[in-house]
Parts: sequence; structure tokens; C-alpha cells
Amino acid sequence: MTATPPSSTRDPWSGGAVTTRAHCVLAPNPGPMTLDGTNTWVLLEPGATEAVVVDPGPDDASHLRAVLDHVASRGARVGLTVLTHGHHDHAAGAPRFAGLSGAPTRAVGGGHDDLGDGDVLRVGGLEVAVVATPGHTADSVSLVLPADAALLTGDTVLGRGTTVVAHPDGELGAYLDSLERLRGLTGEGGATTILPGHGPTVPDAAAMVEVYRVHRRERLEQVRQALADGAAGEDDPVEGVLRRVYAEVPSEVWPAARMSIRAQLDHLGVAWR
Repeated sequence: MTATPPSSTRDPWSGGAVTTRAHCVLAPNPGPMTLDGTNTWVLLEPGATEAVVVDPGPDDASHLRAVLDHVASRGARVGLTVLTHGHHDHAAGAPRFAGLSGAPTRAVGGGHDDLGDGDVLRVGGLEVAVVATPGHTADSVSLVLPADAALLTGDTVLGRGTTVVAHPDGELGAYLDSLERLRGLTGEGGATTILPGHGPTVPDAAAMVEVYRVHRRERLEQVRQALADGAAGEDDPVEGVLRRVYAEVPSEVWPAARMSIRAQLDHLGVAWR
């Protein structure tokens, strides 16, 4: 579960080659919460024979085969699979993919070889650095691909719209801290392109991270105002905030909006249960 859709129509995203080393195989799971579908990223150093696959996606046999076929078409095999976090639309296919590819899987917890902040993954001459970016979920990580000045953000930053702080596993304070970390990794001398978990690539990474930072601050102020306007005194403050702040959000993503509201209320120290 990932995103609040954008309010305006954008060109559809279909994946494909993005940078010298990164190619997106788009999973066939579009929807209000997944945008065009889950982005499965194949990272491969030019001329190498081992690839890194990031987020194999849902447990969809045709998609997993398409990922393997793409890797094979480039004269390579999968050397490592990495999960940005454990949500099913990113990770449910990982066990089957491990069996098909014969490659190990690394993630934060969950019985995998644990990823740690600052780890550097080296596969087939490719170098990928791990950055802990919890908040959307407790186990969320981002990946820096320095050779392409690219940043893979999973669901922490999307190609369109805004992401969900998936309470109770997600936590707003941690998410705000993660945006600060990403801010420090982007812009001059850092990553210039975002390769997100959903939606199109972002050519101006620093600008997008700033949009997210501003949005979160503004949304939190809107929640404070909604509470002051009476939501705090209602039997269910979550629903009170939902009506006052998220009226423009399509009803199909209200369950996700409620998760973010609970995270916001916890962050503000407001009882909602």
C-alpha cells in the first residue's frame, strides 16, 4: 500500500531503460494505491553478467518471468535481490523469485539477510549503497546508485502524488527524519534522479524531496487546524480530520488516508482511539 494519487492526470508510465544501469520492468498491478504498478528495478553494470533486482513485486508468475527474461536478454543472471520494504506489492513475489533465479534476497528483517544502514552491495562490478529511510514502514530503505547519480526510494518518495505513512508500522517522525536524509543525498554533488517504487522517474531529485518536505509540513498544519476547529472533540478524531483535511482525496484511498491521519495524531500527541 503506497500512495495518494495525484489530483491531475499525467502521462502513463510503462517502465523501460532509464539510466545507463537501471531498467524498470513494470508489474501488472495498477490501481489507486500502486499508480501504474510496482516498479521492479534491474540494475546492471555495462558488460557485466550479474544483475541486482530491486523489489520483484507481487507474486505474479508472468511478471517474475518477464524480469528474468529481461536479465537474460542482456546476457546476465540475477546475482542479488533487494527489497526496499516488505509490503506485498513489492515483496510478495520474492520467495518465488528466489526459487526461479537462485539468487539470495536481502532486506531489513523478515528472515532475510539483514540490510543495514551504510551497507555497500557489490555485484558484478555494480556498487549500491543502503540508506535507512524508515517512516512509510519501519523497514523501508533507499538505495544510492552513485555511478548513475540515482536514488531508488521505494515508497518513501514516489514518481507521482504523495506516499502513505502506514500506521502503525509507519511513523511520521521517522518519515520526516528520512526526508531530511534524502535531502542531504540529493542536489549538487549527490543523486539527481529518483527511481521510485511507483510512478515515473523523477529527473530533479532535490526538487521532489523538497516538495515532499513542504507537503508534510503543510499537511501537519492542516491537521492542527482541523483539531482546533473541532475534530479533537469528536468521538472519532480520525474521521473528523478526514472530513476537514482530506475531502479532495478520492474515497478509494480513504483507508490509506486514515493510516496517515493516525500517524499524524500520534506525532502530535493527540489521543484518537
